[in-house]
Amino acid sequence: MAAEYDAIVVGARCAGSPTAMLLARAGHRVLLVDRATFPSDTLSTLIIQPPGVAALERWGLLGRVVASGCPPLRSWLLDFGEVVLGGTPRPVEGVSTAYAPRRGILDKILVDAAAHAGAEVREHFNVDELLVSGGRVVGIRGHGADGHPVVERARVVIGADGRTSHVAKWVGAEQYNEKPKLQYGYYTFFRDLPVDGVQFIIRPGRAMGAIPTNDDLTLVVFGWPVAEMRALKSDPEAGFWQTAQLAPAFAERVRAAARVEPFLGGGVWNYFRKPYGPGWALVGDAGYNKDPVVPKGISDAFASAELCAGALDEYLRGLRTYDVAMAGYQRVRDERGLPIYEFATQLATMEPPPPEMRQLFGALAGDEEAMADFVSVTAGTISPAEFFAPDNIARIMAPTPRTAAVG
Repeated sequence: MAAEYDAIVVGARCAGSPTAMLLARAGHRVLLVDRATFPSDTLSTLIIQPPGVAALERWGLLGRVVASGCPPLRSWLLDFGEVVLGGTPRPVEGVSTAYAPRRGILDKILVDAAAHAGAEVREHFNVDELLVSGGRVVGIRGHGADGHPVVERARVVIGADGRTSHVAKWVGAEQYNEKPKLQYGYYTFFRDLPVDGVQFIIRPGRAMGAIPTNDDLTLVVFGWPVAEMRALKSDPEAGFWQTAQLAPAFAERVRAAARVEPFLGGGVWNYFRKPYGPGWALVGDAGYNKDPVVPKGISDAFASAELCAGALDEYLRGLRTYDVAMAGYQRVRDERGLPIYEFATQLATMEPPPPEMRQLFGALAGDEEAMADFVSVTAGTISPAEFFAPDNIARIMAPTPRTAAVG
């Protein structure tokens, strides 16, 4: 049977909806399915870093995020105890501002954008298995809310179904550069806890962050090393206050605020997965995931969606073979992702910084240009490979003042 769709996208959140939208805008026939209905919430640190904000602007969707009342986040503050580093990230495409919208708001904007672009959207739809013919994925079998079985066929099926991706499992996607869970974290929301920009408190064995979001709420996230997971899971609230007290001034402000939602959280594995094979592809967390201690998941999902949709568009229009186009997608994704992956997984160990890193922090403190470069690493506008390049570290550590920024 001929394929009814050019692409079926399984999962309609931060990777799936943009992928479907971009393919539909390019004129392809797209079916987007998700077991959820929108708006709906999901576990997330919420932050869209400047590269992701730049993508929203390119797509014509940033205005809808701003209109939701989500406050702009223009600065970062990283409190390491002995030293506090802060600044505004370097811009990418003229954007240095982040936003942290609630996922019920953001994901609905993205789903609606996919539908407006021409993708067919089916919510509350479960995919039960992939259809395979001649060793190639050719479609899906699933069911909607009525339980009636449905079969749909496509030239490619795209798994955007997150870390526990069924699509990745069904196709046996190869994993590489794997690292285990490194920290276990929780988050909750407070009212009457004003925070200027994004703030993180980092101590040996502990980390906490505060991020303003919609409705005058502030997301507060905290984590412990995975070796202490059982103790933390036994009493998350006690663990929260123990962590907050490491920064007494912040803890006092939190005590004056009101917690309005329960503690939610968990830990994540770190991995890359091969993001394509005969008739299938993976985007977002389904294909690549790292610890959220560096909160770049949404921005990375947007980047993955653009890369994957661009490669598939070339294939669907006959400009490249499938394998050539998708191999290029994997190569660029990995080249961009590996440096921040290594940086994040090192931070997630929560081990005390080695002497050379403490010396670097000391040199950064008070140097506004150098601090802006460092917070740009966490914000995703400067690669760790660029910041930690030997010549750049030598400039930071030099006794004479620096006058030029990275990049």
